[in-house]
Amino acid sequence: MSIRRSLARVIQLPPPARGQFGPKHTVVEVLRADGWADQDPFILLMDDRIDGLAELGPHPHAGFETVTFALEGGMESEGGGGRLRPGDVEWTTAGSGIVHGPEQPFDGRFRVLQLWLTLPKHERWTQPDNQIVAADSVPVRREPGLEIRLYSGSTGALTSPTRNRVPVTLLDVRLESGARVEQTLPAGYNGFVYVLEGEARVGDTPLRPTQVGWLDRPTETGDSVLTLANDGPEPARLLLYAGERQGVPIVSYGPFIGDTREDIVRSFEKYRAGTFQRY
Repeated sequence: MSIRRSLARVIQLPPPARGQFGPKHTVVEVLRADGWADQDPFILLMDDRIDGLAELGPHPHAGFETVTFALEGGMESEGGGGRLRPGDVEWTTAGSGIVHGPEQPFDGRFRVLQLWLTLPKHERWTQPDNQIVAADSVPVRREPGLEIRLYSGSTGALTSPTRNRVPVTLLDVRLESGARVEQTLPAGYNGFVYVLEGEARVGDTPLRPTQVGWLDRPTETGDSVLTLANDGPEPARLLLYAGERQGVPIVSYGPFIGDTREDIVRSFEKYRAGTFQRY
């Protein structure tokens, strides 16, 4: 018998606040960087919105992966893979160290979610890598009243070709009124749901935009099942992020993640020496 999953906690998010890239940049902290013990393998998630001139530019990362989900508008990919359009995901492995970002300030409108995802300890300093998961290339699961776009992991009979170092399931789920679906996940996966539109039911708990819902953690092993449903009158859209906990403490400082403070110092030294790979 499969283990039934539910939400263990629902967090009310703050309103958008001014971001670091100027007055036209606002951001919602969906996951904070100080929540690692509960969020493993997810470090942070920012809901970034830009409407106008933003002071974007090249910047470094090391020791983790960024997963950038384009929701609205368009922008150049940080890995030089062309222009990201709504529904595209850019999966960048910073590993031993990269510098990415546009050379010129951005002037336009977009909304993106940027996730920071840890790397396994033995791959913390792996060779940098970049994947563009284009919206028109992802596997799509369709059932009456339901569409799931599969960016990583599996859903139903579908499996994503996205390369993972930490096993992760990433789904974009759209539910018409009255629709429901059961999603299978390994019981050991930690995960959360972020609603973009409408109101959803996750397990037995309603969830709406401006909230993030965290899954419970079963003590049993094997497969588990999470029910996603729309009991309301309007369509709903939600993102499900779930992944394998790594159980390894991390140290974070600015754009760098490491296992020790010495790792952070070494990353700064390498960046200043100009040895990071330009993406």
